[in-house]
Amino acid sequence: MRHEPIAGRAITRTIKYIVCIFLAILSIMPFWIMIMNATRGTYEIQQSAISLLPSTYLKSNFQVFEGKAFNPLVGFMNSFIIAGGATILGVYFSSLTAYALVAYQWRLRQPFFTFIMAVLMIPAQVSGIGFYQFMYRIGWTNSYFPLILPAIAAPAVVFFMRQYLAGALSIDIVNSARIDGAGEFYTFNRIVLPIMKPAMATQAIFSFVGSWNNLFMPMILLTDKSKYTMPIMVSLLRGDIYRTEYGAVYLGLTLTVLPLFIVYFALSKYIIAGVALGSMKE
Repeated sequence: MRHEPIAGRAITRTIKYIVCIFLAILSIMPFWIMIMNATRGTYEIQQSAISLLPSTYLKSNFQVFEGKAFNPLVGFMNSFIIAGGATILGVYFSSLTAYALVAYQWRLRQPFFTFIMAVLMIPAQVSGIGFYQFMYRIGWTNSYFPLILPAIAAPAVVFFMRQYLAGALSIDIVNSARIDGAGEFYTFNRIVLPIMKPAMATQAIFSFVGSWNNLFMPMILLTDKSKYTMPIMVSLLRGDIYRTEYGAVYLGLTLTVLPLFIVYFALSKYIIAGVALGSMKE
């Protein structure tokens, strides 16, 4: 009788492993197909869109870039400047705003948070025309500034940080730092930010991916080819009305996705550490 519960737990554990492996394969499969299509020719892709084995057209797909406005090194640099700058500003200032909403008692705190949530409901496309006109009048078109600085006001990141900080931050720690004579910015930078590492890592991934893949505003604001981002370059990887090199398009998409994997794997350890820390709290 004692062996039945053990056997039942083993079966349950095996089923969980099988389900997790299946979901992992299901998640990886689209990326694998994309990478394989980057090594195939246009005719092969048109005949069979799905292939799990590489082909021999990788070099010829790279040669297609020579006749297009696609320079991977320039695209990587431009996208990294925009996405990196927007991510750093967005995560830091959103954390600072969330700290002000949690750690301080002031009269308009709840209306201010309600206003942030109201701004969250407004799509970026609604204010796109007015934003472009404003940038044009101040001479910031064809510049990185309008693609980086607005990330300081990120309502979604503020909401996430505020919810995380409300459960993770003890006000007694902040009060103890104040009693010891620590300044507010010192308390935030040296005490609060380390507590928020898991949340910051999570939002840094989302912010970086969102800024890296952003096509709408860069396409409107940037006209200089030397400042094109990777999504713009990939969108221009099209042939004339008679032919489109799908292999080169898949290759461009593969190159665009690679930095996102690097950022995710670099920051995922902080997310895992935060989950483990939260599971040990009483």
